[in-house]
Amino acid sequence: MRAKSSTNGPDVRELSRKETLEFNKLQKRLRRNVGNAIADYNMIEDGDKVMVCVSGGKDSYGMLDILLNLQKSAPVDFELIAVNLDQKQPGFPEEILPTYLSAIGVPYYVLEKDTYSIVKEVVPAGKTTCGLCSRLRRGTLYGFAQEIGATKIALGHHRDDIVETLFLNMFFNGLLKAMPPKLLSDDRQNVVIRPLAYCKERDLERYARYKEFPIIPCNLCGSQEHLQRVQVKQMLAQWEREYPGRTESIFRSICHISPSQLGDTNLYDFANLRVERDSGLHIPAIRVVNL
Repeated sequence: MRAKSSTNGPDVRELSRKETLEFNKLQKRLRRNVGNAIADYNMIEDGDKVMVCVSGGKDSYGMLDILLNLQKSAPVDFELIAVNLDQKQPGFPEEILPTYLSAIGVPYYVLEKDTYSIVKEVVPAGKTTCGLCSRLRRGTLYGFAQEIGATKIALGHHRDDIVETLFLNMFFNGLLKAMPPKLLSDDRQNVVIRPLAYCKERDLERYARYKEFPIIPCNLCGSQEHLQRVQVKQMLAQWEREYPGRTESIFRSICHISPSQLGDTNLYDFANLRVERDSGLHIPAIRVVNL
């Protein structure tokens, strides 16, 4: 486990005038989306210590970068600490994240835990490793958040991740369930936030290219071509090509739920629905005419 910090950070690569204008628009949009999500769900409060989980992928890099920028102008004071979990995947470039995090001057920890071997031992060859991998990773990060006194845990899931999870649960688990922008863990000891909940994946991809983040691929699950999530992602991409804006519409539906129009008896009291005849309203008599 290591903790380092530095005051120097890398800059965006040199851009043409047109690229600069496009980058500025993109950056403003992402900051606005993150800021709105934080405000709508009260994700970050005065005095919070936010543990930002950084995997080395485009999303977590973008989340950390945007939070660091918002921190400078936010109306509340909060602390950011970057945390990476080194799962001991063969060939994992251990030096990349420490070098980057030191360069941008953010305090950080690198946790070392060999979850890779556990996953490979337990999960049969060819089967999806994501479920077990994420549970092991989550348990380690939750425990460490309590150890350092973090009040919030920030994960880099974006809007498209949330919509994909909705369909994964519908198609394969029979549940109408996605990823909430803010979550109290089952043990009620940690609050998880997803500041990128309003951000599109393609915006984060473009942002990562502009900023030239040192992306680290995941060889444990990223190489599995037939994951259920990949299939759902392809389905949504096809829909988006045919009907632009459909993904955004689906996401809005997650945020505007009508329990009385669904079928969950735990969310709505269907059993006690009754017609209220004596409402005090006087309805004029209707004359029936036989034709």
